[in-house]
Amino acid sequence: MIKKINHIGIAVDNLDEALELYTSVLGLELKSIEIVEDQKVKTAIIPVGESKIELLESTDPEGAIAKHIEKRGQGLHHIALEVSDIDSALAMLKEKGIPLIDAAPRKGVESSRIAFLHPKGTRALLEIVEPGE
Repeated sequence: MIKKINHIGIAVDNLDEALELYTSVLGLELKSIEIVEDQKVKTAIIPVGESKIELLESTDPEGAIAKHIEKRGQGLHHIALEVSDIDSALAMLKEKGIPLIDAAPRKGVESSRIAFLHPKGTRALLEIVEPGE
């Protein structure tokens, strides 16, 4: 079911400052910046080998990322695991009793389909990702 780590999500309060670290200091290349309106987030995608780093900046003080930073500070937000069929993966996880934040997939960055698993059942916030075409 799990193919690889698709990306690691890092919550930041200033995307431009965070990008400076990852691009100028660490020498990584920015692939894209995208706003996901329904999640109230601006993202930067930075490839690292077969995986990516996803920097997340809230576009709304009431957004999930803003609330995360307020409560826990900047840093690791989630780990995203790649699957080829998110609908089957969600059905299997539900059948096995894993609590889901998203019972159905929603739109993610890069035309992907995503769903979050509740950390009460996984010990960390996990996202499953079916990459876009």
